[in-house]
Amino acid sequence: MDPMLQGRVFLNENKVNNFKFPFFTETSGTIHMVPLNKICGTLFLVAVSLCVFGQATGQTDSTNPQTPALPDTIPFVLTPHNNLIVKAVLNGQDTVDLMFHTAAGDLTLIKSATARLTTLNFNGQDTVNSWGGDNASRYSTGNALQIRDLKWAGVSIWENENSGPLSDGKFGPDLFTGKAIEIDFDHNRLVIHSDMPDIKGDYEKLDLVFQNGMMFVEGLSTIGDTRYPNRFLIHSGYAGAVLFDDAFADRNKLNDNLKITDQKELKDSYGNVLKTQKAIMPAFSIGATTLTDIPVGFFAGSIKRQKISVLGGEVIKRFNIVIDPRRENIYLKVNHLMSTPYSEG
Repeated sequence: MDPMLQGRVFLNENKVNNFKFPFFTETSGTIHMVPLNKICGTLFLVAVSLCVFGQATGQTDSTNPQTPALPDTIPFVLTPHNNLIVKAVLNGQDTVDLMFHTAAGDLTLIKSATARLTTLNFNGQDTVNSWGGDNASRYSTGNALQIRDLKWAGVSIWENENSGPLSDGKFGPDLFTGKAIEIDFDHNRLVIHSDMPDIKGDYEKLDLVFQNGMMFVEGLSTIGDTRYPNRFLIHSGYAGAVLFDDAFADRNKLNDNLKITDQKELKDSYGNVLKTQKAIMPAFSIGATTLTDIPVGFFAGSIKRQKISVLGGEVIKRFNIVIDPRRENIYLKVNHLMSTPYSEG
């Protein structure tokens, strides 16, 4: 009996190589007897090509419009000043270090950076508003910007005096309008999603107030035996932890009810100097997470301009963050930086 019919294994190599299968050729209508060893070799090459070139059934087809777009990943450096710095290219030539500023709108560059750039041409000037008041600023239109694989055309760039230390300027979430923004401090990266990603793990969902291009979240401040709710601007450009608005500071007599530790001068983007009181607050809560003995600031003196309270980088960096595309919710998860000591800056 034929050994194949008995289910035996061929041990004789010559018999294996000489065994032939009938193959029908559609184009010629003829039947060919093909040796088994050639069939096995052909099938092996086909299998390898499918694995390498991704042509097998079930492989993601990038040309299919229903296939979800892959997220864009942007590495950042977290500086000692709690700023997020990314590499960018202007007009295909000039390289700059930009700070991702969650409360910024336009792309801005400082004067010391614009002086060395070769492709930037200023073609206008206007008055802009900052912490310290109104200031004149030059601007340049029609620029190209690239950050990793993301590209923008027709970008306007404004010039000012200051940005975060180690940066040439800043940009904000406006570049990612309609997309979800993930800030991952565990891996030092921004991840930009075309749609809301599937949130997994211990993320807490909080309401986000999006107003005039800025994002606010509610926090609870413990002063004495009382917890006071207040709305805070998410402001990664501010290195400190919490900065209170003037009305909140006056209403709750922070100068009397908190332990004052120091006085500090802040400069806005245009060099205006504002003096702040530094103090220690017993507790600050955002969602279900409470930070204790947290450094806070508020403006001193009769000349005050702070109309909004600010949540700065010293708090922001302690959470991995996802901001939904509609800017209606923010998702927070405590990360490895939660237990790090507060900065002295």
